[in-house]
Amino acid sequence: MRLAVCAVAALLTAVSAEAAARHGASIFGDLKYQPDFPHFDYADPSALKGGRLVTIGPTGVTTFDSFNGFILKGDAAQGLDVIFDTLMVRAYDEPDAMYGLVAKLVDVADDKKSVSFELRPEAKFADGSALTAEDVCDSFRLLKTEGHERIRITIHDVKECQVLSPQRLRYQFEGENTRDLPLVVASLPIFSKTYYQSHDFTKSTLEPPLGSGPYRIGPFRQGQQVTYVRRDDYWAKDLPVNRGQYNFDEVRYEYFRDRTAELEALKAGILDLREEFTSRDWATAYNVGAVKEGRLIKEQLPDETMSGAQGFFINLRREKFQDIRVRQALDLVFDFEWSNANLFYDQYKRTSSVFEGGDLEAEGKPSPQELELLDQLRSELRPEVFEEVYSPPVSNGSGADRKLLRGASELLDQAGWTVKNGVRENAGGEKLTVEFLEDDRTFERVMTPYLRNLRLIGIDARLRLIDEAQFQQRLKDFDFDITIQRYSLPQTPGVELKAFFGSQSAKAPGSYNLSGLALKPVDVLIDKMIKAKSREELKTAARALDRVLRAEHFWVPHWSKQAYNLVYWNIFGRPKTKPKYDRGVITTWWIDSQKAASLRRGP
Repeated sequence: MRLAVCAVAALLTAVSAEAAARHGASIFGDLKYQPDFPHFDYADPSALKGGRLVTIGPTGVTTFDSFNGFILKGDAAQGLDVIFDTLMVRAYDEPDAMYGLVAKLVDVADDKKSVSFELRPEAKFADGSALTAEDVCDSFRLLKTEGHERIRITIHDVKECQVLSPQRLRYQFEGENTRDLPLVVASLPIFSKTYYQSHDFTKSTLEPPLGSGPYRIGPFRQGQQVTYVRRDDYWAKDLPVNRGQYNFDEVRYEYFRDRTAELEALKAGILDLREEFTSRDWATAYNVGAVKEGRLIKEQLPDETMSGAQGFFINLRREKFQDIRVRQALDLVFDFEWSNANLFYDQYKRTSSVFEGGDLEAEGKPSPQELELLDQLRSELRPEVFEEVYSPPVSNGSGADRKLLRGASELLDQAGWTVKNGVRENAGGEKLTVEFLEDDRTFERVMTPYLRNLRLIGIDARLRLIDEAQFQQRLKDFDFDITIQRYSLPQTPGVELKAFFGSQSAKAPGSYNLSGLALKPVDVLIDKMIKAKSREELKTAARALDRVLRAEHFWVPHWSKQAYNLVYWNIFGRPKTKPKYDRGVITTWWIDSQKAASLRRGP
């Protein structure tokens, strides 16, 4: 009887809150699009459907052996998000707004302790079966108990998912850091409960899973290529959030072992489009007839997202890196100015912040508002946090700035690593060796001058190149000294910061916290960001956090640019407006059949 009463009470609560339900949600409540919006402004509802896009993924992944991208095991194929629907989807011309997809309405409780969703009754999986609240809640259960640690950390404070009716559900939250959780759960993939009653979610597999999204997995060759085929029977193809999007009949990702092979495949006409990440190739490799004649287009599109953190990430779990003076020395030795002039054709600027390119970067000395947060943690912070914010050194561009090399040597001496027979040793006779782990030969030209400088000051530095599978496994196991990585954060960072810098993620296998940061002040300031009730509060907490992170010297920052360097054959149509916070290629471009029919590919 009590269970029945509770169930009725839950339904009554949901109904009474319906007046507050909306068609969309954002962290601070602002929405650009009204309930009757026809389509996103960056999508063209008259876009042509058809054709095939052949490309590579934006992350430079070189292989795959699984279609399960939600667990630690295996190397998942890229692009899997297009086969799974979510409750809501991002609007990429707003910082963090989401609008209903499977969910028709969303109702966030005033105290932010819960969020309720009303589902569209027409939502279906690809086999025609209904997508219900049972599927949503069971998907959450799988991710919460068996999912990748990166996902589990972000939903740690989601207490439960309650089925209220076939088309209604409620997520309950616990703790204080609940501000972002409505959008986090709204973006989780939805799996078929029936499907996973007969399939083991915990295993990597190459059996295409049952999805509900705009595409299904088509032909593939393990580790070489995977094709996603557009579903004509996709239940949500005419919803405003999808109108004018997902226009290619097929999207095929090709996998290559190195960037040179990718480049040659593009110029030969095997690939339709590629984003160029190598500055030398952008400057010199496209001086070909196809570009001069306009058949192959080379174009920079603006990137208004935060460029994020790319650099040499130092594994603080290793004892030799515990002394911050060793980490500072590694930073002093990297000569960005020489590299930018001689390797990068002056295309980049130096990165300083994990929030690079946004309005969350710290500048100068702490503001009074920042000090209010930092003073509470003063006893646990380094004194330099309260001074001018740290920025990487600027060299004289010679490639071996003596002043910086001398400063690095002095720091190592102070840390107890003195030079004996040309190599630094500690009091116990242990040599200071530093191994950089990489799977991409493109970085050899960047590494060579850096390794040379490290050896000049007595560090036994070397580069270890291994294959993609080994590389990914060693990252998951944190089995490295230093590795190169790039992280991008959303425009309104929140709970995902725990996965990058939180203490809980420091020991979690496969986490994004490669350096193993585990500091209470960092955790506290991340919580402040998550609890921020306005953009101004978020900025203050982020800038305070930025100061603390920079003072730890857990990475040697690389470089950034606020542009996408795209090269593509002249076969595409696209909307007049680009989404502000995305490339928009996969979702909003289309094949222009007339251009494609008349285009001659090749040199």
